[in-house]
Amino acid sequence: MKVISEISIADFQAWSGAVETKQVIVNAGKCDEFDSYIEELYPDGLTDTQLNDLLWFDESLLEMLGIDDADDDDEEED
Repeated sequence: MKVISEISIADFQAWSGAVETKQVIVNAGKCDEFDSYIEELYPDGLTDTQLNDLLWFDESLLEMLGIDDADDDDEEED
């Protein structure tokens, strides 16, 4: 069975390594930008596994959204 739904990144239940990236996007207030970016790249949609893998393994994602991952790391160390 195939179920298709529209959700925001804020509502997506990420798992494993994607959880941290999702939280960085949410904390940076970039949910709308991320959602628009995904809709542009994947006009026919993508599976939850594809989205999770994108969050987990795409190293350019945060840069594309204008999020400096080094700043996030510095905040965690303080």
